[in-house]
This record gives sequence, C-alpha cells and structure tokens, in this order.
Amino acid sequence: MNGNDNLPVRMGAAILLVDDDADLLRLLSLRLSANGYAVTAVPSAEAALAQLDIALPSLVISDIRLPGKDGMALFQHIRARHPALPVILLTAHGTIPDAVEATRLGAFAYLTKPFDAKVLLERVAQGLQLSAPPSAQGADDGQWREEIVSRSQAMAELLAEARLVAASDASVLIRGESGTGKELLARAIHRASRRAKAPFIAVNCGAIPEQLLESELFGHVKGAFTGAVSGREGLVQAADGGTLFLDEIGDMPLLLQVKLLRVLQERVVRQLGSDVGKPVDVRILSATHRDLDAAMQEGQFREDLYYRLNVITLTLPPLSERREDIALLATRFLQSLAAKYGKQVTGFAPDALEALTRAPWPGNVRQLVNVVEHVCALATSSLAPLSLVQRALKVPSLEVLSYTEAKQRFERQYLVQLLKLTDGNVADAARLAERNRTEFYRLLQRHELDAAQFRAES
Repeated sequence: MNGNDNLPVRMGAAILLVDDDADLLRLLSLRLSANGYAVTAVPSAEAALAQLDIALPSLVISDIRLPGKDGMALFQHIRARHPALPVILLTAHGTIPDAVEATRLGAFAYLTKPFDAKVLLERVAQGLQLSAPPSAQGADDGQWREEIVSRSQAMAELLAEARLVAASDASVLIRGESGTGKELLARAIHRASRRAKAPFIAVNCGAIPEQLLESELFGHVKGAFTGAVSGREGLVQAADGGTLFLDEIGDMPLLLQVKLLRVLQERVVRQLGSDVGKPVDVRILSATHRDLDAAMQEGQFREDLYYRLNVITLTLPPLSERREDIALLATRFLQSLAAKYGKQVTGFAPDALEALTRAPWPGNVRQLVNVVEHVCALATSSLAPLSLVQRALKVPSLEVLSYTEAKQRFERQYLVQLLKLTDGNVADAARLAERNRTEFYRLLQRHELDAAQFRAES
C-alpha cells in the first residue's frame, strides 16, 4: 500500500538504507520492500560509501548516529559527489540540531525516532519524485536517453543530473573533451523536457565563418548585405518553443556574444539589417571543450554571457574514465555498421576487445566509432581479429617471434623480393644473393617457393 495516495510508488526504485541498529534495519527493509522498493541495507557509513561506488540509488535513508564515520559525514560526501541524490536522515532527540543543519545544507528531510511508518513512506515517495521528476512526454521509460549507451557509474550520475535539469528551463553548459558526445547529451535533455515536441536546433559556432554566423543565428532582412536577395529566418527563431544547442560556444566572436546576450535578456531577436524585435521562447543549451574561465580572463569571452549560459554545468567524462563502456559501445557500433555495409561480422575476438578496452582514446567516442568502422570495412570473418584493431588504432603488432621464426620469416621475404626483382630468373637471383645456384635452389625448396610463378608473362 502506498504511503501517500497522491504520490505514486516508483516500483523497483533503489533505496540505500543505512543504520547500525540491526532490528530497525530489518524492519525498515521489510516495510520498504513491501511497498515496492528495491532496498539495499548496510550497517555503516563506510559500507554505504562502498555501495555508492557500485551502484547509485534513487534515495538514501541514513541514521545520523553511526559507528565510525557518522551520518553527517556520509551526507556531506553525498552532497559533494551526488548533489541530485535525495537524503532522508533519521535522528534521535539529541541529534535534532544536526539534522536541522543538514536539511538547511540540502538534505531532503529528517525524521525523529520513533517515527510513523506512513510518514516515512510519504517522505520516500516525495524524495523519489524529486530524484526523477515526471515528464509529460513519457521520458521516464528511458527513451529520452536511448542514444547514450553506458553502464558506467560516472555516466549514471551525470544522466541522473541531466534528467533533473531537463525538468526546468535553466540554461545548461555542457563541458567535455572533443568527441565525448556533448550533442547527444543535449538532445537527451531536450527529449526529457517539456519542449520535446518542439524543434531542437544544433549549430556549431566554430564551423561557420564569422561573417555568416550572425545571419545563421539571427536571420536577415532583404538587402541587409550584398547577396541578401530575400529575407531569412535565423536559427534562434527556428528553435522558437524548443531548444537551441550552441556547440563550441567558446569560438563565438565577441560581437555575436553581445547580440546573443541581448536575446537571452530580452527574449527578443532582431534580424540583421532590422530594428524590429521579434519575441522568441527558446531554451539555450551550449557546449565547449575550451576553458571558458581562462577565455574570460583573456578577454575572449564575455563574463555576463558566461553566467547566463552557465546556470548549470554538466561535464561529460572522457572515454578513458568510463572503460567499462568501451566493449558495450564498440559492439553496438559494430552491429550498426555491419548492417549498414552488409557485412557478416558479429563481434570482436577476445584479444581484440581487450585491446580496445586498453587503448588511450584521446579522440573519445568519436575516435572509437572511426576505429570500429575501419575494422568493419576490412573484416573478412565473423569475429574481428586483433590485427585489424591494432591497424585501426595504428598500434604496432605485439607479436613476438622466436629467433628461429624471425630468421625464417626474413629469409623467405628476402627470397621473394629477389625473385620479383629478377622476374624469377634463378641464376640472376643467386648472383645477387652471392650464393651458388644449387644452394639457392635448396633455399627456394625449403620455403616452398616456385621461381616460375615470378616470371613475367610474355
């Protein structure tokens, strides 16, 4: 039975329960489990921290008074590492001041022991509503983030924050190295927002020449500049009601930064060559791999625009920090590309997959796609081999030969080169090798080489 009839239970929602009282821990676990929640119960803050590293729950319930590291220290850790994770604190009379202070600092709620079970279930339902706000577009089924393939803890935490952010209209600055998937995250936020049915317009500020970017963003009227034979609506207007994603915002010229700031402040856009403003309702998501703080210090980025765009910051981890995703991503890309190219390759050989997992990936997910496409295009068997992966990664072969094997391989290649050079003339080849013909023939027999195969057709 639900503790609050107005708040639906999120069946299967993960709750981390922390209390050193074994009886209370068992009782609360049973009560929460009976109400449809997936409960993990631990007796200490240290055990809770270990569990948080394994899997991020939707809500934490913790006693304040714990052996070793106390509940306040646990709350401070959660607040620093997982600010979107709701925490309910359980407190005895003597620790009420601590609980009140924790609530002031961001704890969702506190309950004084002994507490009513119905009140606890109500607080849990309320806290879970905050950790995953409802969406009119039905984004709770995961479709909003279906393009983002991941099982890493770092990405799980980021996506939990992105899901919260999507419910508001706050401007979001997405940071991350080139190739980490900033536009994918922006699209996911748009799909999870109330604007999901409206346009999502993406523009790369670094890919459009400065003289064209103003017209692309804000539009122009007829005759605004040479060649403007007709008026044109800009991308800001095209995104009206929806989301405008400004990729590589750090490359936007200062003059256009001023105009963008005016749009954000006034919610009005003026086309190039016009003094008439047109109202727009657009949410701005932006992204950069540049250090905007340094750019501000150097006078290359406006501080007032920075704070308008950077209401909330989300930082995508590089692929090297989410290695548990590499095999998952590589396999998904391979399946997609095999279907595209009509190839029968179904996966990677184990050593090939290991090589992918260990690679440094300076180009992140974009580089991984490129490598997998290279492998798929050249694969001739159902399992892509290590050699193709090494070739795509531009990694020298790690094959180690014995001295005898290396000598035989070199000797055979040397003989082949001589025969090619002499068009299969054994006498000439033997002379170049400074060996008599009889010895040279023995060498050819040892390596199963037929000189006739190298003779040019007359």
